[in-house]
Amino acid sequence: LRVVSGGKPEVAPAAAAPSVPKEAAAPAPKSQAAAAAAAVINSGVARETTIRIDTERLDQVLTLSGEIGLTKNRLNCLRTDLVHGKNDDGTLRALDDAVSQLDLLVSSLQNAVMKTRMQPISRLFQKYPRIARDLARQLGKDVDLVLSGEETEIDKTMLEDLNDPLVHLVRNAIDHGVEGPEERQRGGKAVRAQVHLSARQEGDHIVIEIADDGRGMSPETIRQKAVEKGLISPEAAAELDDRGCLNLIFLPGFSTKNVISDVSGRGVGMDVVKTNIQKLNGQIDIESNVGKGTVIAIGLPLTLAILPVLLMRLGEQPFAVPLTLVREILKVEPKEIQQVGGKPMMIVRGEVIPVLSLAGLIGWQEQPGAKVGVLIQSAETQFILVVDSFTGRDDVVIKSLDAFRPKGVAGVTMSAEGEIVLILDVKELLSQPSEQAYTLFADEPKQLAMAA
Repeated sequence: LRVVSGGKPEVAPAAAAPSVPKEAAAPAPKSQAAAAAAAVINSGVARETTIRIDTERLDQVLTLSGEIGLTKNRLNCLRTDLVHGKNDDGTLRALDDAVSQLDLLVSSLQNAVMKTRMQPISRLFQKYPRIARDLARQLGKDVDLVLSGEETEIDKTMLEDLNDPLVHLVRNAIDHGVEGPEERQRGGKAVRAQVHLSARQEGDHIVIEIADDGRGMSPETIRQKAVEKGLISPEAAAELDDRGCLNLIFLPGFSTKNVISDVSGRGVGMDVVKTNIQKLNGQIDIESNVGKGTVIAIGLPLTLAILPVLLMRLGEQPFAVPLTLVREILKVEPKEIQQVGGKPMMIVRGEVIPVLSLAGLIGWQEQPGAKVGVLIQSAETQFILVVDSFTGRDDVVIKSLDAFRPKGVAGVTMSAEGEIVLILDVKELLSQPSEQAYTLFADEPKQLAMAA
């Protein structure tokens, strides 16, 4: 294996001991698949609690802290003036300027502190050449691992949680993706295969791609395999387009190999990878062309410490939902709700989408009045969540409730008005919805004619 970093050849280390753990050397029995999955996800050393920070970033934090202290002193002086009755235009103007300055400094300090958590993704990427080299040697394949974007920075917490999914994807690309030398020659390809591992920042997100120039995946083959394993009905499979078929590999239990081995994550499926990416508020997508190769793209927020959310209300209680899940805001009218199989639906640009009441999902009494719908879309589903109103978007810091966390609530935050905002865990909220969630406008049912 020849490792290429930033497009330039690097000399690979002379001799490397196999990176496969001893307990994974022998194939695991099928009955131990779940244990193997847990072992891979929980593998590795204990989470680090220290971080290496550039002194320039610490200097910036100290400078901003000092400026905030000076602004605080200025505000105290102005407060004293106001207490003593000095409330002329000059004093009020100075107060307004000081408050604006404080707001700017606090935002700058927040950004500076967030930067201290950022680490180059090279800390992960530097581990993979040895893993790839050992696996390529084991499989008798000739592979180049091409690294790029190692300087891209990401939150340290996410960096640690990304390791296992990326290890699996790199190993999977070499094991399943690229062909052996003879097969590549027969296909008119260069004997040396290439696997590209890259990272880049796009706006407030990080995109990591694992691409190979291997055999690619056939949507039809994946469709048939999923039906054979009973993961999807033949009728549902027949309705899927090529993209939908490719996404079937993320279903629990899907695998094209019948024997669990130490290759490609010891039998851990792509569903485990997807689950771990979603825990980081990320998304995973796949594109593949038969005979040309596969590209798997992972999209992640820069940090988990600050979450962009849509703020909404149910009565007087504010709620929030991650903005990455929000497709659009809709006005919900009773006449637009139609019943399909006894459950409310709305037609949005030709799509029939389920309608669920947030009040019903959390066991509250539905209140009369105008409603708005938040069209939620995730990798698994889409639905319209009905609430009383929405109040805009914000970037919030999530606080965990730990053992006191109600079902369907990921955490809490504070609004600008000092209210406690409940941040919804959409997946958990939908895990076992009660019938009450489907009773919106039930007194005005309207049947939707379905094609035979």
